[in-house]
Amino acid sequence: MPERFEVGLPDEVRLHVEATGPTDAQVTAILLHGWTLDGRSWHRQVDALTEPAGGAVRVITYDARGHGRSSCMALPTATLAQLGDDLAAVIDAVAPVGRVVLVGHSMGGMTIMEYAHRHPAHFAARTAGLVFVSTTAEGHTHTVYGLSPRIARLIRLAETTGAGVLARCGSWRPPRALLRALQPSIRWMLFGDRCEPADIRLVTSAVARASLRSIGGFRASIGTQHRLDTLAALAHLPAAALVGDRDRLTPPPCAESIAEVLPATELTVCPGAGHMLMMERPDEVNAALTGVLRQVLAEPSPPASGASVIGAGA
Repeated sequence: MPERFEVGLPDEVRLHVEATGPTDAQVTAILLHGWTLDGRSWHRQVDALTEPAGGAVRVITYDARGHGRSSCMALPTATLAQLGDDLAAVIDAVAPVGRVVLVGHSMGGMTIMEYAHRHPAHFAARTAGLVFVSTTAEGHTHTVYGLSPRIARLIRLAETTGAGVLARCGSWRPPRALLRALQPSIRWMLFGDRCEPADIRLVTSAVARASLRSIGGFRASIGTQHRLDTLAALAHLPAAALVGDRDRLTPPPCAESIAEVLPATELTVCPGAGHMLMMERPDEVNAALTGVLRQVLAEPSPPASGASVIGAGA
């Protein structure tokens, strides 16, 4: 069973964290989920990483502010910039020493980029490897939902308007009955050719736990973030990028642009898969993550250095 605890942040938001593996592991892998989801979306990766690693890897998942079992937040802090600051705080709290491999899906990948942009010294001192799953460094530049550009613009306008309304709904959560009715739309938007019933249930459950403020509030910064220049400075790190060729939210050009600025990145395009690669193609995601971890573990460990703990509680 994973260890469960909370990390307290300076603005009194509390993040739900789950950890598996020894505290003295050589490497800590921190898995960051996507928008409206929670840490449970990585369950197949947690299961795959902990046993074969033989104690060399500690695996951390956490629910971003306003998501899952973490507390809601003030609307002005529903930004990728704040999520980047939160990640720095989580690293200090859960992995104060040692090397860290960061793994991000969708908004989670964008959070990693924002952390690198806002805390370059902290990032450089701690981060040893990167895995980007179904994410982008270019906001909504390539997002057309698998439709014509004209229809995509109309959808984006409706989505942006709706997000502004939801952002002002506070800590309320989506009605479960409404989400059940929307399951066909959720399945179309997030999955590719195949979808296990258990996966769509998990995704729907995660959306039901997200506050309306987080569902609406993060949309603006997700759409406008551009961090290719930030990524270009990280070309020395072992990295992997994965995308499904049926991804309607972060289509292959998103991953391709990441690979272009990180030339050593292993790029994997999964035929028939959509946005939820951790569930749709767990073997491919696990292989990419394991490959980066192997490279990191093969490198000599740097001298240990301390880091301040922002806050943690049981």
